[in-house]
Amino acid sequence: QVQLVESGGGLVQPGGSLRLSCAASRFTLDYYAIGWFRQAPGKEREGVSCIMSSGGRSYYTDDVKGRFTISRSNAENTVYLQMNSLKPEDTAVYYCAARRALCSWGPNEYDYWGQGTQVSVSS
Repeated sequence: QVQLVESGGGLVQPGGSLRLSCAASRFTLDYYAIGWFRQAPGKEREGVSCIMSSGGRSYYTDDVKGRFTISRSNAENTVYLQMNSLKPEDTAVYYCAARRALCSWGPNEYDYWGQGTQVSVSS
């Protein structure tokens, strides 16, 4: 069964950093665009970043631009989200998702999802 597994979440103080990982099993990420989404309590799931399958072109929403960096290692079959200068409003469950097409901000357009990892930013 195709799986995406996120890891790296946790509790961090404002201004701190975390690196999330999204590892794939039973399929190869090479041909997929990978999006990172987040969902805070009472809010809709929203995209924060996406990286294309080929060429590695990446996209960010304005909320995270300059603070988050998405990258991929096809050799490790893993996509990373480096999150710096974290703010309390970044608190959410973070999900990665795979889509065999171009990047999209629409959650419904993704084929595979991970189970999510909690990120909490608080002093």
